[in-house]
Amino acid sequence: MKEIEKRLNDNGVRPTAMRILIYKYMAEKEIAVALTDIENAFAKADRTTLYRTLKTFEEKGIVHQIDDGTHISKFALCEPGCNCELEQDLHLHFHCNNCDETICLTEQKIPHINLPDGYVAEDANLVLKGICEKCSGQ
Repeated sequence: MKEIEKRLNDNGVRPTAMRILIYKYMAEKEIAVALTDIENAFAKADRTTLYRTLKTFEEKGIVHQIDDGTHISKFALCEPGCNCELEQDLHLHFHCNNCDETICLTEQKIPHINLPDGYVAEDANLVLKGICEKCSGQ
């Protein structure tokens, strides 16, 4: 619990009980989760509180949002030290067509892409789709 509190504090987020619980839930899942997953896990919590917690985590670089093509935003914890910069912190994501899970492949970095003059990148997201190692049995 102290590690979670430290991580939140280090990112400028006050470690309330709900924020600690949401962080712990996401860390235990080890996959990207949707807001509805968090709502189901914390059924008695206010939906607005859960949403605001995710948005605060995103603004402070604790989580990043993933568009995996399912039309449902997913969120995953950032690695310590990540600030989600386009130049250095982007990695691949993998969406399994079988189990419908989305996983961060943090070891596979997206290389820097030089854009033509006049273009300004604001976000990047690379999702590979297929069958994950758990579903493929390998």
